[in-house]
Amino acid sequence: MTCSVLIVDDDVRVAHNHRELVESLPGFTVVGVVHTGAEALQAVRHHRPDLLLLDLFLPDRTGLQVLEELRAPVWRREVGVVDAVIITALRDMEHVRTAMALGALHYLIKPFPLRQLRDQLERYAAARKRMQTMSTVTQNDVDALFATMRPRASRSMPKGLTSATAERVAEALRAVEEDTSATELSEATGIARVTARRYLEHLCSEGRAELTLRYGQAGRPEHRYRWVP
Repeated sequence: MTCSVLIVDDDVRVAHNHRELVESLPGFTVVGVVHTGAEALQAVRHHRPDLLLLDLFLPDRTGLQVLEELRAPVWRREVGVVDAVIITALRDMEHVRTAMALGALHYLIKPFPLRQLRDQLERYAAARKRMQTMSTVTQNDVDALFATMRPRASRSMPKGLTSATAERVAEALRAVEEDTSATELSEATGIARVTARRYLEHLCSEGRAELTLRYGQAGRPEHRYRWVP
């Protein structure tokens, strides 16, 4: 399942950096890069992207005005639901509240490390993958979806785990082309095997990794982990 992304930013350099990042992620494709609100609406109508990376400071209108227009019934009927991550230097709470009211998935304040945007995109992909397998949901399903989209900094880690080490394990797992074991991740990261397994299980619970069992000729099956692109 490929996620199509439209990048809307008046800063050509920033837009280029975001495009490079999105295109480096498996399962994502950039359908366009535009620099005004009018171009954004035209591109949404033409490409019908899944996700907007939307700047708020545009030369002809604000990004919030673009998002508000896309939430109107006539646009919903024509292009469906278009998700949005706000990317802006504007820091006042009124913009944040309006973005939330219009259904923005997140609000990233410039400048920020690109890994923060990558993390949000990966969470978005994981949430979409979960939703594709569901027709009806339980409260636990809903809670898991919202938890998947929640940025790591705002979440409490399980007891004994740290965000820094979780990111270290995630980077090592992301670098593996196929699946791997806790023992192999332990060797790659320099942390104990039992600890590596706890972090891998945490990533699985977030939907960012998945577990498979490899059965040999005898004995217990081997736990194998792989990154969810």
